[in-house]
Amino acid sequence: MDGAIFDMDGLLFDTEKIWQRKWHDVADEMGVTLPDEFKNEITGSSGPFMNKVVCKYYHVEDGAEIIKDVYERVHTEAQAHVDMKKGVVEILDYLKDNGFLIAVASSSSRKQILHNIQSAGIQNYFDAIVSGVELSRGKPAPDIFLKAAEQIKCRPEDCYVFEDAINGVTAGHAAGCKTVMIPDMLEPDEETIKKTVMVCKDLIEAKEAIREGKI
Repeated sequence: MDGAIFDMDGLLFDTEKIWQRKWHDVADEMGVTLPDEFKNEITGSSGPFMNKVVCKYYHVEDGAEIIKDVYERVHTEAQAHVDMKKGVVEILDYLKDNGFLIAVASSSSRKQILHNIQSAGIQNYFDAIVSGVELSRGKPAPDIFLKAAEQIKCRPEDCYVFEDAINGVTAGHAAGCKTVMIPDMLEPDEETIKKTVMVCKDLIEAKEAIREGKI
């Protein structure tokens, strides 16, 4: 394997809960009640698919303004502080020491990605940054991971994808990457598990699996 592509929210940083809170805050202000299914569908998505989910659950014809509002609220809160998830530095160190080219591919804006990785002091590990906001199709479409593989000059099949969300796993699998899931807010169903090479409890376990040749 030559490349490693990381999702950000819920995988590198403990920010997925902020997203969920902001989605619900906006819904409450609109008098909308979001069911549990909303979290399953929105987590890890971006682009037209995200818009479709927002339209469905917020009962609007176009979700662009709601999405913009939520993005801004998340960015404002994340400006203060975001916690890194367990094992981030350890796996990045291991991959870098072993010659991997590394990308971050997130549904968040480029501005938010840069802020988070710079604030955490991990920006120098990454050879490329891809934001789903800049693509016409976001997760669960494979475009973001195909773009990331292209930017680090690796074939998709020679890349690991690390994801916490079902939509992200679907995207990584569709891109032809070896997809590793580290669940955050959503546990995978059987269909999702089949799209992975392994489901790990954290990035430490993922690093050890690579080191031991299990994946």
